[in-house]
Order: sequence, then structure tokens, then C-alpha cells
Amino acid sequence: MATSPTSILDWALAWVRPGKLSAKGIIGMNRRNIRYIGRYNSRRLYPLVDDKLKTKLLAERHGITTPALIGTVTTQFGVKQVAALVEERQGFVIKPAKGSGGKGILVIERCDGDAYVKPSGAHLSREDLERHVSNILSGLYSLGGSPDVAVIEDLIHFDPSLTEYTYEGVPDIRVIVFQGYPVMAMMRLSTAASDGKANLHQGAVGVGLDIATGTALRGVQFDRPQASHPDTGHELASLRIPDWGTLLTLAAGCYEMTGLGYLGTDMVLDARHGPMLLELNARPGLAIQMANGEGLRARLDLIERQPAGLSVADRVAFAQRHFARASELPA
Repeated sequence: MATSPTSILDWALAWVRPGKLSAKGIIGMNRRNIRYIGRYNSRRLYPLVDDKLKTKLLAERHGITTPALIGTVTTQFGVKQVAALVEERQGFVIKPAKGSGGKGILVIERCDGDAYVKPSGAHLSREDLERHVSNILSGLYSLGGSPDVAVIEDLIHFDPSLTEYTYEGVPDIRVIVFQGYPVMAMMRLSTAASDGKANLHQGAVGVGLDIATGTALRGVQFDRPQASHPDTGHELASLRIPDWGTLLTLAAGCYEMTGLGYLGTDMVLDARHGPMLLELNARPGLAIQMANGEGLRARLDLIERQPAGLSVADRVAFAQRHFARASELPA
């Protein structure tokens, strides 16, 4: 069985000599939880990011672009209204407000008569749609199994320049933001193995990104380096994120928006609206270090030595200046 990037990292942390890991600047779960999350993230602020609906409404108030909200379903009585909510939409996404790891997210690319068509080409009926929403409300996908809310959003039409780098899904960009500085980034590319989802645990490709330019540094899928997309065959070396400066500015601004000092921001590139915030994570995973081939510790240590009170623009410029890297991918 193939091993996920996160489990590889856990294995490395368990078996590699501590001195060697320290020299590479790799941080593990304990250090992340105690040194950064425990110190810089107040637990009272977690609901702002654990609930996707709250995150979306908060982002709107702070002028941070997110996919447009079509509506919400909060009760089982409202399940029958789902078809009416999406009646005029060619594409939409239904997700649990309190879901995690991409669970419970249903993407409908278009409508074909009375059928709703997924990116894979699978057709769903109105009853299938209602059953999915009912499962969301019952807490099937939520953290801890608590009752949830179904959030219905506009479908993201991702930037066409990224088409050859992904398979049946929207690629997203994870940026780790520490005290308002974007410190490390990766793009997650959907694959057949990940069922069209940008989820590294399921087999998406993680591509480390240069903070200075938004270009690809290296790629990884499971335990193997990747120089090209496994399904489209397109090489990764030419990958460059459009409007990179705007994307970093939006990510860095989430620090003021939430008050959380250690944060994972998940961004997407919409063809019409440019960079958009998809969701936030107060406990971002550590596989981003695998994708970048570099540990977080040196970057986090440098940020802790900086004075407080810098503007978003100054923080982004600092990160681009100090965290620039050359690509390891073959041209």
C-alpha cells in the first residue's frame, strides 16, 4: 500500500536522528502544537475557521474575496428546497460548514436536464442531492459528528493556465501564514488517485512553491518525487501561479482577519475573480515541508525576531525577499 506524505513525515520524525532533522529545520507535531499553535492561536478564535460559513462571512466583512454564497440549508425541512436554490446555476458546490479534509464536498459541474453532473461525468438525481445535504445536516462529515449546516457556493472556474496540471478537480494553494507573514506555500493538484480532490492523503500531487515568484520548486505524490502530473503527463517545472502577489496579500491579511498567529490559508485561482480564499485552518498539517523539501523552523525563527506592527505589504515583501528558492525540477 502506498504511503501518504504525512505518514512519511511521521516515519521520518520517528526514525531519523534528531540532530539530522534539526539541521534540516523540520518541525514535528509536538513542536507545531506547543511552540506555535499553543502559543499563537487562542482557542476562542477556532470557531472562526472551523466553521466555513463563519469564515466566509468574516472574509466578506474584511474585503477578502471568496466564492459567492448561493445559500445555506440548516434544517431537514429545508432539504427539499435545495433544487430550487440551485435552479438557475450551471455549476455549484455543496459542503459541510464544519467538515474537514475535503469530506462531504460535492462538486456539480453542470446540469443535464434533471440530472446533476459531477466533474467525473457521474450523474446524480435530485434525490441524490437531497440525500447528500441530509447527511451533512446529520453530522456525517462534521468534526466530532455534531449537527451541521450545508453551505452552497458558486462553482469555481479555475484559471485555464492551470488546466494541464490537474485532473478533474480544482487545484488549490496552501499558504502557511505565521504572525501575518506568508512563510511557505504549496499547490495541491487533483489526480485520478485522489478522485479529483486536492487532498494529499488521497493521492493529490503536492508542489512546493517559491514564495518570491510562485513558481514550482519540486513535486511529490505519496512517497515518490514527481516531475510531471501522473495523469495528464504535463511537466511541473513550468508551473507558475498567476497574480502571485495578490494571492500572498490575501493570505497575509487573514492574520488581521482572524487574530490567529499560526494559520493555514487555502486559496484558489478563479478565471474571472483571480485569487480567492477557500478556507482556513488553525491546525495546518506538516506535509508542506515534504512538498518544499525544506523545514519550517528556520523561517518561523526568523519571523519571531521581527518587530510587530508591519503592514501586510511589508510582511509580504519581507517573505519574498528572505524565502526565495531555486527550482529543483528538471527544465
